[in-house]
Amino acid sequence: MVKELLRKLSDAHGLSSYEGSVREIIKTELEGHVDEFAEDAMGNLVAIRRGGDFKVMVASHMDEIGLMVQYIDDDGFIRFVPIGGWFAPVLYTQRVILHGKKGPVAGVIGAKPPHLLSPEERKKEIKIDDFFIDIGATSAEDVANLGIEIGTPVTTDREFTELANNRVTGKALDNRVGVALLIKALKETTSSHTIYGVFTVQEELGLKGAKVSAFTLDPDCAIATDVTIPGDHPGVTKKEASPEMGKGPVLVLVSAQGRGLMADWKLADWLREAADEAEIPYQLEVGTGGNTDATIIHLVKGGIPSIPLSIPARYIHSPVEVVDIGDVEAGVSLLLAALKRDSPFA
Repeated sequence: MVKELLRKLSDAHGLSSYEGSVREIIKTELEGHVDEFAEDAMGNLVAIRRGGDFKVMVASHMDEIGLMVQYIDDDGFIRFVPIGGWFAPVLYTQRVILHGKKGPVAGVIGAKPPHLLSPEERKKEIKIDDFFIDIGATSAEDVANLGIEIGTPVTTDREFTELANNRVTGKALDNRVGVALLIKALKETTSSHTIYGVFTVQEELGLKGAKVSAFTLDPDCAIATDVTIPGDHPGVTKKEASPEMGKGPVLVLVSAQGRGLMADWKLADWLREAADEAEIPYQLEVGTGGNTDATIIHLVKGGIPSIPLSIPARYIHSPVEVVDIGDVEAGVSLLLAALKRDSPFA
């Protein structure tokens, strides 16, 4: 089931550049379902299904946003820097896990209590620099004895949970949703094309892994499976974000107002025709913000036609992201239907 696979992936911890535990889950899931695995120097995992001369790269980033230890004070409180894009108020009072040399260590993110803030302080923007991690230590030596040092990776401590109406919440659904979608597609595809299922690293730090892997593989086209912001809850207008949860996967035609990606129109038609023929619901998006691995892949070498295939996800870049399992399942079906078709460039 997609839901149980997503649970396993969401509960795993894989900060950018520390994606190893996620990579091992993927390899276990795909063992016997692909012809070959390859791993490059950056840590990108490529699962290859051999076929014809037409080569399709389907990219999905494994990494999640998190934190990294920057400084440990004499009293054992830990300062940190964000790894990836955080909105500061989201982090305050979160539980975290520090992945130290002696194993995981639990901690909480603290700051000056609001009861003690002056009127002037209350008016100021909350900043990550105001926060610290408390692991219960009483000294810097205490922290060191627990295996925590400068450079220790930190992720949020949340577990995957089911909501009503086949919806789920958890951390790192951006982009373990895309990872789950790609795993399922690789297991079930009957495509005659050569498929490179690329599980990329360091997307949250600037789409780095995708650039390297696309350069090495030089595919004929690429699809990035990721998430996108829906405009179906309070505080967001449909003009700002037109997709809705529960209405199917999203073909992102434009990201970041064209500064990011202008999707290849032949690829878009290829996916749309596949969806129409198989009666799979889908949505279109012209976005003003946010990019995916497709943004960098399409600029590699002589240019690689690319498009994102995204799943609506509420509250992204938080520990309580929400998706509709039906959308993920429809995304799998759409990708499978497209991969059965002849090349869009024939």
